[in-house]
Amino acid sequence: MLGIGMIAKKVFGTPNDRKVKATRPLVAKINALEAEFEKLSDAGLIAKTDEFKDRVAKGESLDALLPEAFANCREAGRRALGLRAFDTQLMGGIFLHQGNIAEMKTGEGKTLVATFPSYLNALSGKGVHVVTVNEYLAKRDSEWMAKVFAALGMTCSSVHSELSPADKKAAYNCDVTYATNNELGFDYLRDNMKTEIGDLMQRGHNFAIVDEVDSILIDEARTPLIISGPSDDRSELYVTIDKLIPELTEEHYDLDEKTRGVSFTEAGNEFLEQRLLASGLLQEGQTLYDPESTTLVHHVNQGLRAHKLYQNGTHYIVRDDSAMLIDEFTGRMMSGRRLSEGLHQAIEAKEGLTIQPENVTLASVTFQNYFRLYGTLSGMTGTATTEAEEFMEIYSLGVVEVPTNRPIQRKDEHDRVYRSEREKLDAVIKSVRSANEKHQPVLVGTTSIEKSEQLSAFLTAEGVEHKVLNARHHEQEAQIVADAGKLNAVTIATNMAGRGTDIQLGGNVDLKVMDALAENPDADPEALRAQIETEHAEEKRKVIEAGGLYVLATERHESRRIDNQLRGRSGRQGDPGRSVFFLSLDDDLMRIFGSDRLDKMLSSLGMKEGEAIVHPWVNKSLAKAQAKVEGRNFDIRKQLLKFDDVMNDQRKVVFSQRREIMESDNINEIVTDMRHEVIEDLVDAAIPAKSYPDQWDIEKLYVSVLENVGLDVPVKEWAAEEGVDDDAIIERLVKTSDAVMAEKTAAFGDDQMRQIEKQFLLQTIDGKWREHLLTLEHLRSVVGFRGYAQRDPLNEYKNESFQLFETMLDSLRVEVTSKLSRVRPMTEEERAGMIQQMVAQQAAAAAADSGAADASQAAEDIKDGARDFDENNPASWGNPARNNACPCGSGKKFKHCHGAL
Repeated sequence: MLGIGMIAKKVFGTPNDRKVKATRPLVAKINALEAEFEKLSDAGLIAKTDEFKDRVAKGESLDALLPEAFANCREAGRRALGLRAFDTQLMGGIFLHQGNIAEMKTGEGKTLVATFPSYLNALSGKGVHVVTVNEYLAKRDSEWMAKVFAALGMTCSSVHSELSPADKKAAYNCDVTYATNNELGFDYLRDNMKTEIGDLMQRGHNFAIVDEVDSILIDEARTPLIISGPSDDRSELYVTIDKLIPELTEEHYDLDEKTRGVSFTEAGNEFLEQRLLASGLLQEGQTLYDPESTTLVHHVNQGLRAHKLYQNGTHYIVRDDSAMLIDEFTGRMMSGRRLSEGLHQAIEAKEGLTIQPENVTLASVTFQNYFRLYGTLSGMTGTATTEAEEFMEIYSLGVVEVPTNRPIQRKDEHDRVYRSEREKLDAVIKSVRSANEKHQPVLVGTTSIEKSEQLSAFLTAEGVEHKVLNARHHEQEAQIVADAGKLNAVTIATNMAGRGTDIQLGGNVDLKVMDALAENPDADPEALRAQIETEHAEEKRKVIEAGGLYVLATERHESRRIDNQLRGRSGRQGDPGRSVFFLSLDDDLMRIFGSDRLDKMLSSLGMKEGEAIVHPWVNKSLAKAQAKVEGRNFDIRKQLLKFDDVMNDQRKVVFSQRREIMESDNINEIVTDMRHEVIEDLVDAAIPAKSYPDQWDIEKLYVSVLENVGLDVPVKEWAAEEGVDDDAIIERLVKTSDAVMAEKTAAFGDDQMRQIEKQFLLQTIDGKWREHLLTLEHLRSVVGFRGYAQRDPLNEYKNESFQLFETMLDSLRVEVTSKLSRVRPMTEEERAGMIQQMVAQQAAAAAADSGAADASQAAEDIKDGARDFDENNPASWGNPARNNACPCGSGKKFKHCHGAL
């Protein structure tokens, strides 16, 4: 009997069926327009694009334009590439435009599908990003599809790491830009570290199509993008803390050698607080539980781990003034490898070595939060259904299965389970040889590079010719995958390798033509193509007779999606093929799943060596085990994202404020308000509300006003006057500070003063944000311990990070006010000294480069350039030494001012 759910599906169809059915009227409209657009000239197609742009500008929706735009794009694709899009490809394009993930099987033409929604959404003039998994595919797809966009009168380019900022900016200004997820994310971070609006590369996040969406938004989204740089020297802090650790006794910490964990006890925390207060690292009245102590707690914990968990000679050895880590599996030294988050520095302090600087995070973003910036996000892949819940929950993306253009002919056989790894490998090699003897192409899937090389060695010993494909060289990947469908081809590949290139039976015609032309450049391309197509048709016929592509997988992956990707390599566009998984009880997933029970069951069945169990129940059981692992991994990613969302809210505020400041010509009102708020805070701290004059700390007020606002004013006399209260003192301080800044503006000139204010504010925001990111990293590393006190670590993190953010904004106001209070125009003597110093430094560098004989001439040339020195134009400063005074006149060292990293 059919269940109620099955009956309902038969009557109403599945939700996916209904979505597909809803697109059919739109596809019919596009097909009805085909004859009309076929009659247009090449110039007529471009004229249509201009017409569509005008209609969008006048308020017509993109949805209303979709049938005409898709019809125009289909005709351009036919003329430019000789490819007429199938109805199923139009469906895929419609789903992408609507902000869905289109699940399309391998070989269904996803690269062409992307041109339809890209063209439609680019009509708004806001740009479209097509995201690929590697730079080779970004270049290949953009060069290939640029022909279609050119036929439509649109520009198309690709972004890659070798491009200069100017070339990247030009690429982002194209109508359609192809780029990798990494380059897009890093360029976003780089843009938010720029100080001039004209230097920004990206122009917004309007519409994105993510190719291989499961790989980019799930697999690669586990690791955030981080731009890092050297941090301030903290050697003294490590050394000071290191001296405290040997004073600890066993009652001060708990050591768990099994899990390699160590933590302070309550007695240890109390002891540390006393010692840190005595050493001046902890302020009076401050405890280790205060948000301000987060960084200190992090360093103390790392010092404890360095002493109690890492032993010289076991985990590292000391050599040439450095701590060299030892690989616990091979016993070899790992040259160049360092422990992160200050742990390596703590070991260096423990051993009395020179402490190398830490790297500090300058900017970071997760892929989840980067891609959520887009107004509309969409994606395409061959495998997404198994991760549909995650796509919806994290990105609000629905998954729609697009029907194949032709029915799938591939036979997916049941898994074959062997008792041991050796029996499985014997069966794999026997099966590969059997297929190879009848000339059937074979693709062998493995779960790691190591296992692919092991299997390669076995096949070599058996005399079976084959190629090994791994993810190291993208160009080679494409060539090997293109050849994997030829007669007699045997290809060993890791499950993820080679994506983006189809395996065509008989080989890839386009690549065969390119190779032939490379060997014989004088040949007639058309005649050569005709000859190769004839040979290809014959080879394809033979491959089909041999059974098509045989996909043989040697292990189940943790994710069903990766297994489905491998299976989907066979059976493209209605081709015949078969797939089967060879497993053993020694496989990781089988061991986790419970191979003991299976082993007993197989023994009781009286299975002989070399025999396999083949049954649908085994498939179902494995699918359930994989679903559990997928669920666990999703929960881990979701938890990590919850923590990053807290930082992301703050990141958005900081980045949007930076953007506003960069776009503004005059930020005088902002810095004036900051200065006034600082004055109010200083007066409030010295003169508490509703207090008597004898409770006022006027000495503290005088010092803090001098230090933070740069005003040497008689606040003692003011406070002694009859009837003067805090409001009156604030008013006088504000008036005096405004007058001083007005004098500075007159001395510098209005334009230069506005520029100085903008640069100081942006530099200070960047510096404070870097410090804040470091503090949040340290908070993340210690907040998990709050769970032992029955407190939710995430809520603790939210509350404390908000307090830290407010503290950062308060200190930002103080620092900007303090910097602007110190800035002053250079005197003629200082200017002459600065030029002299600049000439000497550059002449010395020139002498080193060109030889002493040319040094005097170099000095003369540099003097000519130095006459153009302008303290308000960093481009005219040459290369100031990092420890010298900053040429801008702030009074600070160059490394702490304009030279700050």
